[in-house]
Amino acid sequence: MNTVKIADLKCRLSEHLRKVRAGQSLTILDRDHPIARLVPIEKTGASLTVRPPLASAPKLRRVPLPPPLRLRKDTLAFLNEERQDKQCSPISIRRSCSA
Repeated sequence: MNTVKIADLKCRLSEHLRKVRAGQSLTILDRDHPIARLVPIEKTGASLTVRPPLASAPKLRRVPLPPPLRLRKDTLAFLNEERQDKQCSPISIRRSCSA
């Protein structure tokens, strides 16, 4: 069984999937610790089937939407307030905080 680190799996995903498709199993490592196994699907005849939607399922256009929210403030005021909060938050230590 082959092992592959997450970064390598992300960089060369198609290549690794070709190996799995060819029958190989891969153990995925996170900092040299195995966290998952990628194995080919067994061809036992059991497969996933896609069923058509039920006739009783509502059409998307017929699903009622909730009424729009009534805001006390202008949307632009909310946006400016949120941006100001993010600019002066303790997380943004490197940024200068202008009040």
